[in-house]
Amino acid sequence: MKDQHMHPVYLHDYQVPDYLIDTIDLEFDLTEEYATVKSHLVVKRNPESTTAKNNTLTLQGEAIELQSIALNGKPLSAAHYQIAGGLLTIPSVPENFTLDIQTRMKPQENTALSGLYKSSGNYCTQCEAQGFRRITYFLDRPDVMARYTTKIIADEKHYPVLLSNGNLIQSGKLANGRHWVKWEDPFKKPSYLFALVAGNLEFLEDEFITMSGRRVVLRIYVETGNQDKAGHAMQAVKKAMRWDEEKFGREYDLDIYMIVAVSDFNMGAMENKGLNIFNTKYILAKPESATDLDYIHIESVIAHEYFHNWSGNRVTCRDWFQLSLKEGLTIFRDQSFTADTTSRTVARIADVNDLRNSQFIEDSGPLAHPVRPDSYIEINNFYTSTIYNKGAFRRGMDLYFTRHDGHAATIEDFVAAHEEASGIELSQLRLWYNQAGTPLLEVHDHYDASSQTYKLKIKQVCPPTPGQPNKKPMHIPLLMGLLDQSGKEVASQLLHVTHSENEFVFDHIKSKPIPSLLRQFSAPVKVKYQYSDVDLALLFQHDTDLFNRWEAGQKYAVNLILRLIDAYQHKKQLSIPDEFTAAFQHVFRTMQQDKWLLAEMLTLPSEKYISEQMAVVDVDAIHAAREFLLKHIALRLKDDFAKFYRENADATYLFNMEEVGKRCLKNLCLSYLMTLDDKHIHEEFGMRQFKNALSNNMTDTIAALRCLSNVENSQREQALSGFYHHWKHDALVVDKWFALQASSKLPGTLSHVKKLMHHEAFDIKNPNKVYALIGAFGNNPVHFHAKSGEGYQFLAETIVQLNALNPQIAARMVTPLTQWKRYDKDRQVLMRNQLESLLGNKNLSKDVFELVTKSL
Repeated sequence: MKDQHMHPVYLHDYQVPDYLIDTIDLEFDLTEEYATVKSHLVVKRNPESTTAKNNTLTLQGEAIELQSIALNGKPLSAAHYQIAGGLLTIPSVPENFTLDIQTRMKPQENTALSGLYKSSGNYCTQCEAQGFRRITYFLDRPDVMARYTTKIIADEKHYPVLLSNGNLIQSGKLANGRHWVKWEDPFKKPSYLFALVAGNLEFLEDEFITMSGRRVVLRIYVETGNQDKAGHAMQAVKKAMRWDEEKFGREYDLDIYMIVAVSDFNMGAMENKGLNIFNTKYILAKPESATDLDYIHIESVIAHEYFHNWSGNRVTCRDWFQLSLKEGLTIFRDQSFTADTTSRTVARIADVNDLRNSQFIEDSGPLAHPVRPDSYIEINNFYTSTIYNKGAFRRGMDLYFTRHDGHAATIEDFVAAHEEASGIELSQLRLWYNQAGTPLLEVHDHYDASSQTYKLKIKQVCPPTPGQPNKKPMHIPLLMGLLDQSGKEVASQLLHVTHSENEFVFDHIKSKPIPSLLRQFSAPVKVKYQYSDVDLALLFQHDTDLFNRWEAGQKYAVNLILRLIDAYQHKKQLSIPDEFTAAFQHVFRTMQQDKWLLAEMLTLPSEKYISEQMAVVDVDAIHAAREFLLKHIALRLKDDFAKFYRENADATYLFNMEEVGKRCLKNLCLSYLMTLDDKHIHEEFGMRQFKNALSNNMTDTIAALRCLSNVENSQREQALSGFYHHWKHDALVVDKWFALQASSKLPGTLSHVKKLMHHEAFDIKNPNKVYALIGAFGNNPVHFHAKSGEGYQFLAETIVQLNALNPQIAARMVTPLTQWKRYDKDRQVLMRNQLESLLGNKNLSKDVFELVTKSL
């Protein structure tokens, strides 16, 4: 099974490239049967290389047909080069030379959606991480940076729009109805940032005036009929450009900035220089067809890809082990943008939930790795939550961008720039890049009434992870405060936890305080402190740090749910203390001034997060306990929820933060009320909202349909059927329809998902459809983890299908199976059996192979 393609790549084996490419001139001749690519390379020996042997040049290539090759204008016969194992080797090349290569491929057959492929009749590329080698033979690595010119030739009727990186410098007409364009990118870039689009597209145009007064043309290209859904995305582009100028001093550097939205795309978006290619999911929006979260995510993803122009493009990563240097850094920038433009606390809560529900889980399992890992088999598996969310100043950033502009940098370069700018030695900070795992802070306290001193003793522990049994203490910034028994803040401080054991003393504390620890989630760590229910209730209602106020409510709810789980497991009666309900009601009635934050405060922890608090995950007990608490809250606060709902039921849709907050809280009230076994409520609230919002407010429509999809009555089928027939023309909306059904709590969900696999709107070749249906089912804790093991078998069988079509998407579907060791013994056996069955597939891709073997 483990052939040469399955061998790991190691960080310690990095060597500078033997050769560099100054310029590459590309010519694409696009026809209905083939795409022919001519590349003209100007190559030179790398003066920093000490390993070049026999003047041999080795280029990467994959899934392409080599038609001709010429060195310094002289054609080479097959005797003068060798092709084997995805490599083109040419011995005895000069110090400086030109290379002309002609390749051919069939983009319409490229279901992997990597390299050059066709999407809805349009040509498109995706070259990160190693897709360029599927276009032409090249030094396909990020530390080889060249200047590109790209000529594209195609039929003008079918492909009137021809786009590539940089600025348009020439165009013309040819015989037989064909035309051509030529693009020039003045900035050196690695091959993974190359992009090409050819198709029948329409665009929305605007402009942006930079802080130095330059005019930049802005264009968003979409498939015909979608132009009216691009307005929000255009405003997001302008907002991101202005923000990056004001916060980081970064100005856009080309004459035109383009985005193209395509419906078949493995990723969310791609930051190719000057020509960003996006999944339609993160561009198209209008109130009728997009939810508030869609609007917010569109702004965030557009900002992220735009910010890459500096943190990733102008300064790129030396090798793929430095991936967090562009992704983690850009996530930091886009999270800061979202915090500034929406609600800072709600944005922080969303970021922390994402971290805990993905990266913390990754850190505790077989796929745990440092921000900069030591090895990988398939680079596409490297795009993990750890790289994006854990890898995440101004003077240091300015120095970093200035010093490394136009170069491929390392994490050491980034840290050195901040050391120099700040004057602070940051060697301990580097451990965050090199050590895997989530640090745990064990906190104990002691109050001395006679001296009025309060002591915090903090022990730092990082558990063993694969390949790293022992960890050094990290530098952990711990923002904290102290509250007295009335809820008044008596102290606040930033503590620097730098040793395995640390002690901090607070003087002049008149009574035993309650600590508010890890405010604003100041570090990606876990904190263990023995809070009582009374402590948590007080923090939940009075903490001055709004993030920690939310956090106290989450801990309070988790502790209660864990006690309910224990009672359920021992077949005892479940009960909720009045104090919890009273605290919940107090928060609802006193925090109405910030409805968006209030909605977050009143949202119970997810079943996924609760499972992380258990040594052995009991799927059924978690679900039963959480559902019991949901219904209890709904029953006790029924009148409060109904009153707020009625007061805000029929507002006209506007996208602004105040209205988003109202809708968020209103729909949370709806979700609680709909858990009650009350047909009158289902009709008055759920079905009425669904019918009223169906044509003009997707946020409210989806909220109502989500509730109805979990109700066992005739209204459920009526609503689901009505929704599909109303929106079947809109692929992105249909994806929401698939996801809601795959996430349903009701019995029979798996059999329904299997039927939907054969639905007219489902296409297993489309990543969005796979994420919506298969991905959502894999995250359905009740039905994916059914005791029969049918959910595991279904996922494994689907992964085999996807493996043959699109290995990247297949690998992403493996994730739910990788946590098999966390479950009870029966489920462990069932999940492991499916992983072993995958490993037995003789055609298993590198992408899937790596995840399965690491999991086992």
